[in-house]
Parts: sequence; structure tokens; C-alpha cells
Amino acid sequence: MSRHVKITAILVAHPGKAAELRTLLEGMTAPSRAEAGNLRYDLWQDQADSDRFVIDELYVHDDAVAAHRATPHFQNYAAAVGGLAERTALVLNPVSVA
Repeated sequence: MSRHVKITAILVAHPGKAAELRTLLEGMTAPSRAEAGNLRYDLWQDQADSDRFVIDELYVHDDAVAAHRATPHFQNYAAAVGGLAERTALVLNPVSVA
């Protein structure tokens, strides 16, 4: 039985890079949501720190995550994000999810 995979990524923009980071992240939402294995792809901005963004992703299984990471839009993101932000990502398996 395959299990859903949740990814929560926290990105903090480098000084002066928040607008550019937001543009990059907003460009990921529509193509990521259109992927066959994607169940959720939401972008959030911290109310207390406008330089901090959170991406909330949910995939049907590990293969869908791998397919996401192989897409041109993810490859573009991966090549650009390091120059724009510090990034922490948590890849999570369900334990008790409603």
C-alpha cells in the first residue's frame, strides 16, 4: 500500500530578495498542482516576517515526489532558489492523519 508524502518547505529570503523569491515560488504553484501525483501545493507567507514563505505540498506517494523533482519547473526552481533564500524542507510520512 502506498502512503501519501507531505513536504513542508520553509524559505527565508536573502536580504532584498523577497519579491524575486515570491515570483519564483508563485511560478511553481500552477504547474505543480497540475502534476498527476500532486494532491496539494499551497504557498504561504508569514504574517510576522514577510521574508519567510512556507510551501505545503502533498503527493500520492514517493514516486510522485520523484516525478515532481524531475519536472522542468522544479529543475528551474532548484537552480535558482539557493541564490534567493535559505531553505529547510521536511519530507513527512503520515502517522495519524484525518
